Amino acid sequence: MKMYDRSGFPNPARIRIVLSGKGLDNDVEFVPVDLIAAEHKQQAFLDKNPSGVVPVLELDDGTLISEATAITEYLDNLDGDPIFTGRTPLEKGLIHMMQRRAEAMVNDPVGIYFHHGTPGLGAALQAYKSPEWQGRSDWAERNRQAVEAGMRYFDHVLENREFVAVDYFSMADITVFAGLAFAEAAGLSVGEELKNLRAWRARVAELPSVKNRTGQQFLAEDARRLGF
Repeated sequence: MKMYDRSGFPNPARIRIVLSGKGLDNDVEFVPVDLIAAEHKQQAFLDKNPSGVVPVLELDDGTLISEATAITEYLDNLDGDPIFTGRTPLEKGLIHMMQRRAEAMVNDPVGIYFHHGTPGLGAALQAYKSPEWQGRSDWAERNRQAVEAGMRYFDHVLENREFVAVDYFSMADITVFAGLAFAEAAGLSVGEELKNLRAWRARVAELPSVKNRTGQQFLAEDARRLGF
């Protein structure tokens, strides 16, 4: 299998955590995509994923699977023993519910804020990020507030439970964890008052599948290059 991604970015990191947890690291060839040069917006990449985002998984027979949730489902169920996406109908329903909330309430608004409230990944990519919205501080501010509201929501969720969706580390936890790392890279830190979320994040960071693969330094090199 081949994985088209860029190490250290949030959605690729989600898949790398899954690969580590499933023991599939050595079964995948990682093909780096230059996001700063907007390689993922060029036709060669769009032929693989018309959405123009990473990651994309290419199977040995040429089948292409994009979208982090779909790739996670595929990898987690390859051996018939899912550990991230749910074993029962109830678990699957709860995990997918919280997975979508993680994307909608944290990851998506972080992405909007990053591209419209910060230098983003630079000029080459900005041309593909809704130019009519560039410089709209109100749009960035609304999404900053959405991220903060999402953080408060998940802090409340974690008040009386160890993990986000079910009683074990799941796809939903992976997505929240990656989203918070992305938020931090964009200058949006988890507030000191969000003690449940901060404690959960510290626990998750020490899990072998997370610690071994992500390096905890999302976007760090690119952030330095762009003057964050």
